[in-house]
Amino acid sequence: MISNIGIPGLILVLVIALIIFGPSKLPEIGRAFGRTLTEFKSAAKDLVGEEEKSDEKKPVLAAVKKEK
Repeated sequence: MISNIGIPGLILVLVIALIIFGPSKLPEIGRAFGRTLTEFKSAAKDLVGEEEKSDEKKPVLAAVKKEK
């Protein structure tokens, strides 16, 4: 749904945000959004990294169980 906005729609959203929040608050909101996005990306990478580590351990555990 967001992919259907296009450039004119994006400009309209930015102008409305500028009118609502004003020029002094807009940079603060942008920074907060950027920090949130960065934290989300790092958390997602950590989650994927943990999943890959658990996938690497599964064959080893299966081989140990087969030996018993």
